[in-house]
Amino acid sequence: MPVIKPTCLRDLKLRINIVDVVGRVVTLRKAGSQFKGLSPFTQEKTPSFYVSPDKGFYKCFSTGKAGDIITFVRETEQLTFTEAVETLGKRFGVPIEYEEGSGGPSREERSLRQELFDLHDLAAEHLHQVFREKGPAGDYMREYWTERRRFSMELADEFRIGATDAQGSGLAAAVLKKGFSEDAIRQSSLFYVRDGALPTLGTMRPRFRGRLMIPIRDHQGRVVAFTARQTDLTPKDDPSHEAKYVNSSETPIFTKGHLLFNLDRARQHAKDGHPFVMVEGQLDALRSWSVGIKTAIAPQGTAITEQQLHLLRRYHSQVECFFDGDKAGRAAALRFLPMALKAGLEVRFLAAAGDAKIDPDVLFLERGLAAYEDLRGSALGPMAFACRAILPDAVHASAEQKARAAQEVRGIVNHAESHVVRAAFLKEAAVFLRVDEAALLHDAAAHTGERFRPVAAATAASRAGEGGVSGSSGGGSGAAIAAAPSFGGMQAFGHNPEHHLLWLCLHFEQFGPSISISLPHEWIDSTHTAGILLNRFLAEFEHGEWPGRDHLDGLLETDEERAMVASLLFDSMEVDDPSKVAIEAIQKLRARSIEPRLRQIDVALAAGGGGEGAADPIALIRERTDLQRQLRAPIILVGHQ
Repeated sequence: MPVIKPTCLRDLKLRINIVDVVGRVVTLRKAGSQFKGLSPFTQEKTPSFYVSPDKGFYKCFSTGKAGDIITFVRETEQLTFTEAVETLGKRFGVPIEYEEGSGGPSREERSLRQELFDLHDLAAEHLHQVFREKGPAGDYMREYWTERRRFSMELADEFRIGATDAQGSGLAAAVLKKGFSEDAIRQSSLFYVRDGALPTLGTMRPRFRGRLMIPIRDHQGRVVAFTARQTDLTPKDDPSHEAKYVNSSETPIFTKGHLLFNLDRARQHAKDGHPFVMVEGQLDALRSWSVGIKTAIAPQGTAITEQQLHLLRRYHSQVECFFDGDKAGRAAALRFLPMALKAGLEVRFLAAAGDAKIDPDVLFLERGLAAYEDLRGSALGPMAFACRAILPDAVHASAEQKARAAQEVRGIVNHAESHVVRAAFLKEAAVFLRVDEAALLHDAAAHTGERFRPVAAATAASRAGEGGVSGSSGGGSGAAIAAAPSFGGMQAFGHNPEHHLLWLCLHFEQFGPSISISLPHEWIDSTHTAGILLNRFLAEFEHGEWPGRDHLDGLLETDEERAMVASLLFDSMEVDDPSKVAIEAIQKLRARSIEPRLRQIDVALAAGGGGEGAADPIALIRERTDLQRQLRAPIILVGHQ
């Protein structure tokens, strides 16, 4: 994975004002030294979202989310850390530098990729102008688009639909005029260039001729390729003349199996809670979008891949699958289902097995959004769809047919990661296939080695395992781990001493070395984020390597850690005596560490010793005296007394 240089991250934050970043998404108003606006993370009428330009942080008091410019772009645009940094760099003109050997693109590769992005953007704009202008190609394509396909011109403008004539519509001349490199032209997949020849008007032959051009964008909205639809203008000498749809070949910026058509727009609506709607083709997705289904997406003319589904899972966990209701559509849906379960997606199917062929393009054209709502009302879950597709007539099926169907269904179910989900699916499948549930579970156990319990018991066990840590000392630590983090300032931290000390280390950094000397690491609870961070910070202070609160990127490993630090940095409070706060927090940690052992000793002494293996009462009394002495000893902060 590419690693961005820490110096580059610091430069990015110094050069970019967080107000300029947030202001693209949130309408901000001045509020003292800060800015405030409506939270982009929730629906609210009263502003609870604050931005501090001096500190470079934002904080949402409705959701508890907080962070810097990178976190904000990640949250609002659903990008990875590296993607967010690269997006900010491009948006604000800050060059991004990578650590050598970290897997990041070389300078030459970055230059080529950027050229390819620029070249495709130019091509999309040029071909859209051909589509819009009067002329043989434009006139025909507009008529094809509006009369034969019955799409609007507004939709064509929104998606920059393009056109090429039989000669390629002057795209080669436009590209050459802009001075793109030979490497970029050859690798763009938009032209055939004669071997050994420099790209010129005489040596460049457009790949797409006489076709309707649909730009393909990556999830950040950058044009990376095209899908070209055959029309009556497609010349007979076109090598792909018979192909109805032709995609760009794969390039350094385009891999078919890694992208989904319209994901750049759909993800913005999915974050509002709407499930993705997976359709088969780009025109199906465009039709869906045009009638109001704003989360419609489509694969790039190839089978669905795991990479595409993991990309979806980044934005939303729910997908509604609407493939044609014919045999081919059902087969595609059955290939899609196990991969979706493996990716952790919740899937519903909008076309039931056994239906006649249903074309989403035609259906939505004729009935609009109402058709979608009707389909949702009768949507099938994974097992209902799979069982009906595999065994349409379970009532009259033979035992052997049911056994084969059950085996196929088990193969699908086994892709789900959760034991609870598998058990629930098998229970459903038993009903749909009309087989004995116990027999189906027994066969599943025999083939997988798993031991399936009743769903209710499995669910309870899962909740117990996920809700806390069994056998942990110190009541409530398990609950603290299970609960969703909520960072609302020091007042929200209550009596948690780790948070208090973290806040001091960030706002009164001069106390860090003293705290690291006075606080034994074993007193810190490292089962939660605050304790993990405190141990890490104090180790830096102890070794004299503390980078300063403005340069903590290298010390923060998870989004939860970044959110906690951002929230602590955002909260500025008046503290008359920081040393008193530190001492009281250390005293609480000491008491929390020692008092449980004192209670154990009291119980043992009250039991009267006796019996084989019992502790020596005198040794217990001595230990208790020593622990009580430790509890009473004053806490001294070296250099702050």
